[in-house]
Amino acid sequence: MTHKLARGWVVSRPWPVTLREDGPSGTVVLRPLRRKDGPEWLRLRSTNASWLEPWEATSPGERPAASTFGDYLRALSTQARAGTTLPFAVELDGALVGQLTVSQIVYGSLCSASIGYWVSREVAGRGVIPTSVAMAGDYCLAVLGLHRIEINIRPENGPSLRVVEKLGFRDEGLRERYLHIQGHWRDHRTFALTTEDVPEGLLARWQRVRDGDGA
Repeated sequence: MTHKLARGWVVSRPWPVTLREDGPSGTVVLRPLRRKDGPEWLRLRSTNASWLEPWEATSPGERPAASTFGDYLRALSTQARAGTTLPFAVELDGALVGQLTVSQIVYGSLCSASIGYWVSREVAGRGVIPTSVAMAGDYCLAVLGLHRIEINIRPENGPSLRVVEKLGFRDEGLRERYLHIQGHWRDHRTFALTTEDVPEGLLARWQRVRDGDGA
């Protein structure tokens, strides 16, 4: 089956898929994460460690053995083939700058997914992640046929809170001790949208905000 989205996105299957948006800060592309991304992905993770680690989930108890990027990618690819995860690399003008992962994709009576992301500090505040979330959100709602998407954010994470504010996500309240991060169970706020909230599409909403306030 072929699906067609606004702005000419056409896909013949749910995954792999590449999404693109040309905006004032450059061309943002979401594409499958690849094995050859390993060296640059590892470099970005290393140089941005202090920027990223306060917000990233960890495992309680004994730390698991370190895995390679190849192991990590194989696990994500298995989940992608099963239809439960979409692991996107985030590019700005052809350069890898981060990652966006759609996870916990479920159908049936819930029809929902969760979106998580990280981006290099060098490009933060340039609209890369709001654009990426908007594209991925539209893909989930319009192509995958999901009804709801959510993003969970620590209350202290100002940059991520600004992303959901710009995109008009609804604040659904506090989840106490929701995720394990850096040795502790941390509170998160849940932000969500359903198809009824964005009948014109999330990217169209973001474009109006972006073009109106220069974000």
